[in-house]
Parts: sequence; C-alpha cells; structure tokens
Amino acid sequence: MIKLVVFDLDNVIIDGEAIDEIGKLANVEEDIAEITEKAMQGEIDFETSIKDRVQLLEGTSIEDIEKVADDLPLMNGACKTIECLKEKDVDVAIISGSFDVVAEKVSDKLGVETFYTNSFTVEDGKLTGEVTGPLVSGSKLDVLKDHVEEAGITLDEVVAVGDGANDISMIESAGCGIAFNAKDSVKEIADVVVDGKDLCKVLDEILNQLTTEEDEAVDDEETEEAVEASEEVEEAAEDAVEEAEETTEETEEASEEAAEDKKEDKKELPKSEFVLADTMEGVRKQKDEKEAEISKVADEREEFNKIAKEQRKIRDELNASLKENLNKAIEFRNQRNEINKEVETAKKARNEANNKIKTLEWSSGKRDKIKIENEIKKIDKIIETRVLDIKKENQLVKNANDLRKQLMEIHEDESVKTEAQELKKISEEEHEKVIELSEKAQEAHEEMLTYFRKTDDIRTAADEAHKKFIEARKNASAKHEEFKAILSDIHVINKKLGSNKPKKRRNDNKGGSGANKNREERERAEEIFAKFKQGGKVSTEEILLLQKYNIG
Repeated sequence: MIKLVVFDLDNVIIDGEAIDEIGKLANVEEDIAEITEKAMQGEIDFETSIKDRVQLLEGTSIEDIEKVADDLPLMNGACKTIECLKEKDVDVAIISGSFDVVAEKVSDKLGVETFYTNSFTVEDGKLTGEVTGPLVSGSKLDVLKDHVEEAGITLDEVVAVGDGANDISMIESAGCGIAFNAKDSVKEIADVVVDGKDLCKVLDEILNQLTTEEDEAVDDEETEEAVEASEEVEEAAEDAVEEAEETTEETEEASEEAAEDKKEDKKELPKSEFVLADTMEGVRKQKDEKEAEISKVADEREEFNKIAKEQRKIRDELNASLKENLNKAIEFRNQRNEINKEVETAKKARNEANNKIKTLEWSSGKRDKIKIENEIKKIDKIIETRVLDIKKENQLVKNANDLRKQLMEIHEDESVKTEAQELKKISEEEHEKVIELSEKAQEAHEEMLTYFRKTDDIRTAADEAHKKFIEARKNASAKHEEFKAILSDIHVINKKLGSNKPKKRRNDNKGGSGANKNREERERAEEIFAKFKQGGKVSTEEILLLQKYNIG
C-alpha cells in the first residue's frame, strides 16, 4: 500500500534547475550547467559537483537568490498532484540536493511540509562558497531510510520520483521508482518511465498503483468491502438462519402451549354475568342473538387460524431458502479465496522474474554501453550547435570516433541475454495468469455478493411472514376467548329455558324408539363436547345439540 511519495525538486517539482538560475546572478551559468549535466549523467559524484558549483557562487547576495527562488516556476501539474495525493491520505516529501532557500518557497506554494535539502553558508548576506547539509556527502537513500523509519513505514510503501543519477539510489530501493523526464541511466532502473513536462502523468501512474492494489486484493478493499460488506451480510444472514430456526422452534413451542391452554380453557368456561330478559319470549330472543353471535365469532376465529397457518408455511419455506442461499454464498467465497491464492503465487513468480531481469541487464555490459552512447550524443550535439575553431572541432570528432570504437568492442554476454529473454517470457506468462485469475476471482466475488444480498431480502420477507403469523395467532386467541364468553352466556340462557320446559309423560308404547334416539343424540353430543375440549371446530348445528342436552 502506498503511504509516501518522495519527489526530487529540480526539474521535477519545479520546472528548471535552481542552481543554474542562481548561477546567472554571478554570470557563471554555463560553467554550472556543464557541471550539473555531468552530475546528472553520473560522470562525477554528486558531492564533488555540488561543492564545485557552490564555489562558483561565492559572493552572491542571498537576498537576490531568494528573489530568484520565488520566481522559479512550478512544474505543470504540481499543484494538482500534491493536492490529490493529500486527498488520498498519501504523505508527500521532497528529497533534493538543491537548497532550502528554494524548498521553502515551494513548500509555501504547495503545502509540502517535509523536505530534506542542502544549505548555502552565508556571511554578511553573501555566499561564502561553501555548502552544508545531509545531501552533500550522504545519498538520498540514506535520508529516505531515516525518514521511513521515523514514520513507521517501509520502503515498499514508498514511491520515489526523480530524473538524475543522484536519484537512482532511492528509485531503486523504493517500492515503486518513477523516472520523470529522466536520463537514460535512471530510466533503465525505474519501474515506471514518464516523459513530458506534466506531473499529472506521474499522478496517473500513482493512482493506477493505488487502484491496482485495490483490484488485485479482491481480499483488500473490495474484499474488505465484501469481507466487511459481505462478511457483515454473511454474519447477518447466518444470524438470520439461527434466528429463523429459533423463531420456528419458539413458535412451535408457543403453538403447543397455546393448544394446551385452549384445552385447559375449554374444561372450564369463564363465569358469565349475563343478565336474562324478564320474559321467556325475551330469553328466547337472547338465545337466537347469542347463537348468531357465536357462529360469527367462530368463523372469524377460524379465518385467523387459517391466516396463521398460511404465514407459518410461507415463513418456514423462506427460512429453508435462506439456508440454501447462504450455502451458495459461502461456496463462492471459498472459490474466490482459492483463486486469490493462485493469483498471489503468479504475482510472486512474475516479480521474481522481473527482479532477475534487472540484475542480468546491468551485469551484461549494458550500463557501459548507455554511458558511452550518451557521451557520443553530447559530443555530436556540441559539434552541431556550437561554432568551434577547426582544431577543437577535430579533437571532438576524434573523441567521438574513439568512443564509437569502444562501443563496438563492448559485447553483451549472449548467455546473459538469452537468460534474460527466457525470464521475460516467464514474466509475461505469469502476468497473463495474474490477469486471468483476477478476473475469475472477481466473478466469484460478484456471485458471492449476489447470494448474500438474496439472503438479506429473504430474511426480510421471512421476518414479515413471522410477524403476520404471530399477529394472526394473537387475533385467533382473542376470538377464542370471545367465543368462550358467548358460550358461557348461552349456558345461562339454556338453563333458564330448560327449567321452564313442561315435563313430558313417558309413553311406554313409543318410549323405546324415542329413548334410543335421545340416547344416541346425547352420546353424539358428548362426543362433540369431547372434540370441542380438544380444540376441534364446532358447527352451529352441533352447538344446538349441546344446548339441547345442556352439555358443557
């Protein structure tokens, strides 16, 4: 993960070489530029070059230098790049062999709080020709190592951006090294090469790195999304399954308890405080009203029982589907994780091949060839662009020819070249695997999320069905209590009507068949009452039969 981006200052953050511009104040810009070029190409060490250049500035006014520093233009895209990196919570620092008088001006303009530079020695407002600082004799890598140690991060979490030979140490060691409008020697060792004076191109590369980190670790941000998003959903789904099972068990227990309660209730009806009419005609009217009322309540109770049964069935089916979808989601999650392991293996093999290629290229004489080719280009440019006397021109032509002879004598090790080509092929093959497997992992990840989202929808529907089931069961229970209260009132009415019935004289001749019929009806009434006590449905006709024999 990228946590720090380190920039060189001259020709990277600012569009120009600060010391060259300062050299104009002392009319030594050409001499300074020549030394600068040699240092950039790696022909002389940086410590020698910085001391020689600052020596040429002896006596220059520090006040004038500050004005030059203030006028130095920022590189195109510098403001946007720094601003965007800060928005992404990436720290920014400048490590440069340039000078604090310049870095301070840039810091004010861009808001870069951390910079490591050298300093002019000043007496009486004039430069003494001496220079001090951590980057006179020390390397940029030394400074970078101290910074990352203090910041509590590693070099792998750093992007280093530079253009010259003195940037090579930190570009090589950083997790990602970017050569920006750089010399060939820098481009050869960089992970990324950017040409064109626009730092937004560097920003794009860094953002790509950040995006790649997110995409490649389907385990990181997206999986942190799933593993957070999806794990939260997964946990919720698993909890939902457990809750559903508990709810089903609780409901079944509650239903059993309710059934037991109903049995107990029916053994003893509630005490009635029903007030009878003054006349028998009025009592009979009350009986008709109560019978119509109890029939209506019984139908309503059965309707609620029917709804409860339907909602319970829906809920149980949804809970079964919830388990099925959760298992599918877990299956795709495991598949994704296995593929990601293969991705990591391929990435490791690709990176190992790339590192070996870099080592082989430098050990094969390539570095010497690049250095000689650059020197030839430089001589050719001088011959083409400057007016020289014939003697000096002849000497330059001779030097160039001598260098060309040296170039022809350098032969890269063929076995090394062959090995490098084989490693490059391995790198490309492993990279293709990374891409192909990452796509498969992403597909499995999307499938996993789809099933987790389904579990969430199913759980919501199951919860709704369970609420409707509970509500219907409560309503059925309330109607049952109402039913019992009305039945109690009917018993009071029946007792009143029964006590006023005229006693019939027994007919011995016809009593046999009548008695048998009455006995059969009474037995049937007792069976109906037994069924009623067990929670069975009782029709209006059966209620009347109970009333006839005053049972219940």
